This record gives sequence, C-alpha cells and structure tokens, in this order.
Amino acid sequence: MTAFDELERGDIVWGTDPLSDIGCPMLVLGTPRFPNHGVKLITVLISTKAYHEESLTLRDDDYEGDPLGERSHVLPWSLATLNSAVEVELHMTSLIEERTEYVATQSIVYISS
Repeated sequence: MTAFDELERGDIVWGTDPLSDIGCPMLVLGTPRFPNHGVKLITVLISTKAYHEESLTLRDDDYEGDPLGERSHVLPWSLATLNSAVEVELHMTSLIEERTEYVATQSIVYISS
C-alpha cells in the first residue's frame, strides 16, 4: 500500500466518504502540506452512478493504471478533505495527468458558478 504522505495528484484511493459509513473511491486533486497539520488530501468523490449531467465519465484510456471495475463518474461538486492515513483504506489506481487536470478545472468551474 502507498503511504498517505506519498499519495499524489491523480491517485484514486478508497477513502472515508463523509456521507457514508462504507467509503468510496476518491480522486486526489491536491496534496498540500501544512507546517502544523501535515499532508491533507483534497479529493473528489467517484461513483458508478451518474447522478447529474455534470458528472465526468471516466473512460478506460483516462487511467494510468488499471481501470476501476465498473464505469465510473467523477462528481466534481463532491469535494472531501482526507486528513490522515486512517481515512484511506487503499490505493486503487491513478488517472493520467490530462484527465486529472480536466477534473480539477471542472471542479473549479462548478464551485465558482
């Protein structure tokens, strides 16, 4: 397993979902390091359901590693900050930089409107 402080932008992890007890896949968009609080993971949630017309479908060629098992959709409005290794169960795969950048841009557009 990848250590919490070694996770990078574009990694997909199984993390603690703030709205659920079971967790979900999350795409890491940022990994800021704070002097008194250490690394934080800024993430967006991923779902197998397209809840909204602005969800972003992941295609097989979006992955740097193996694709997730089912067709998945990034929810750019569902941001979550993970604060410690306790909140990350495992590293699943990664997205290519271009797709990660697109997701980050769409998240900014979504929350800025």
